[in-house]
This record gives sequence, C-alpha cells and structure tokens, in this order.
Amino acid sequence: MTASVATLPQRTIPGSRFSACRPPARLWLIGAIVWGLAMAGCFALSVHLVGRSGGSNASLLALIYGVGGTIAWLIALPFIRFASHARQRETRLAAWFLFLGMATIAVTAGLFALQYRIFYAQWHAPFPARVWFLQQIFTTASALYQFAVLGLRHFLPFAFILLFAVSLSMSRRSR
Repeated sequence: MTASVATLPQRTIPGSRFSACRPPARLWLIGAIVWGLAMAGCFALSVHLVGRSGGSNASLLALIYGVGGTIAWLIALPFIRFASHARQRETRLAAWFLFLGMATIAVTAGLFALQYRIFYAQWHAPFPARVWFLQQIFTTASALYQFAVLGLRHFLPFAFILLFAVSLSMSRRSR
C-alpha cells in the first residue's frame, strides 16, 4: 500500500528538503564574510597570543585561512540546511558543527596545497608528462600532510570555540 504525497509528513518529501538547501542570500554572503574574517582572526590570535610562529609569510597564511573560511561557509551552508531541515535542535547543532568544521578544514587545506603547488611549479616537469602527474600527487600529499601537522594547530583553541558558539547559535535560530 503506497501513501500519497498529501498524506506524507512534510519532512519526508524530497522536494521540500532540496528547496530548503538554498540559504537566504543575506545569511549566505554576510555569514561567509564574517566567518572568513573570524578564521583569519583565529590564525592571527594563534600566531601572536599563543606564540606559534607564522614565519615570514604570516600575512599570506592569514589570507589563506580567511579565504578558506569564506569559501567553506559558502559550501557548507546548503549541506547544513539539507541535513537539518525539519529536524530536532540536536541534529541541527551536529550538522552545523560537522559540516562547517569539516568544510573549513578541507577548504583551508586545499588552498594551502594550492599555494604549495604554485611555489613548487617552477621545478615541476611540463604539463602532459607522466612525471608531472606524479609531482602533482606528491606535492599535494606533502602539502596536506604539512597542513595537518602544522596548520591545524592554528584553529585551536579559538576557531574551535567559535565553531561551537556559531553552531549553538545557528541551531537555535534555525527552524
């Protein structure tokens, strides 16, 4: 026996979940800018207050963390809205924490790897060569490893605290 669309609860209709994915433009854009600035600020606090060395490229790294946070917000928000549509507050909190946290780390690591690749491009073989592909793979893997070892620490403790506060606030605000 099949149920008609009219008898199904609202949250089980796939179309309503997909239509909920599109966030309001103001939340999407202003949130992205604020989250990006917050991630750049977390990097700056990590470097200056905690005494972690940013090296001579601290301004470039702050830019990478800021742009990573901005892009991560833009990517994560539709996934958060999809996963938490018509769900309980705990699920919304988990969606915000998981998707925004993972997107921020992933996008920032990707930008770090891209910058790493640009720096080492001058020593790489020409594009269509088989060696070029191997160099891309190992350069990217090295950059991601270096970010995991040295870059993630700049998110702690400030970005983690901000992530929790934003997740808690947004899960209360969402419907």
